[in-house]
Amino acid sequence: MQINNVVSREEWLAARKEHLAKEKEFTRLRDELNRDRRSLPWVKVTKDYRFTGPGGEESLADLFEGRSQLIVYHFMFDPEWEEGCKSCSFVSDHFDHAVDHINQRDVTLVAVSRAPQAKLQAFKQRLGWNFEWLSSQDSDFNFDFHVSFSPAEKEKGEIYYNFGKGRYFSSEAPGISVFFKDDNGDIYHTYSSYARGLDMFIGAYHLLDIVPKGRDEDDLPYTMAWVKLRDLYEEDAAATNGA
Repeated sequence: MQINNVVSREEWLAARKEHLAKEKEFTRLRDELNRDRRSLPWVKVTKDYRFTGPGGEESLADLFEGRSQLIVYHFMFDPEWEEGCKSCSFVSDHFDHAVDHINQRDVTLVAVSRAPQAKLQAFKQRLGWNFEWLSSQDSDFNFDFHVSFSPAEKEKGEIYYNFGKGRYFSSEAPGISVFFKDDNGDIYHTYSSYARGLDMFIGAYHLLDIVPKGRDEDDLPYTMAWVKLRDLYEEDAAATNGA
């Protein structure tokens, strides 16, 4: 990595204040974007989606756990896979302690995948997660929210993902969806985001954004190519050190 221009503290402070003005403008724009997001129209959910949790069958309404707002992370885990997606695992590593806080703001967060509950629980235990994770294996949920794709779509080579048509790349894709339940028990779909829209949920990325090398992904075959399941990093480090 090439060293940046080295200057006096006074020159550094002047440059930093100039950049601070840009950061403040970005913050204002982000606040505006957040207000716009909250003002988007809603769609009433009329299908009776069913999921399998550790204690048995649950409805979409059950997932709210008595709160009015629900975040569902669409975790990539095909029923045929032996472990979950490493990139989704990277995202999910940020959930557990955040859940403790958002519960206080009338928000529940769960993950949903098509893999059977036994596989989800085994993988969850392996990585030490505590958030709720449910299987939608016998439901249309993943397909209706465009994060799972059929053999016919694979054969065609085209899918509907991130609000547009694209090239088939996997049987599963990542995403996040938000729901609201009113006092009558009616449920509404209020928001979904996919692909790079999930970036803002990855705290580790935003820490990397402030260091000199940034995310350091420009020369990789794809973003997140460096990411591994968290329990494999130590093994790689030992191999690098000749252990």
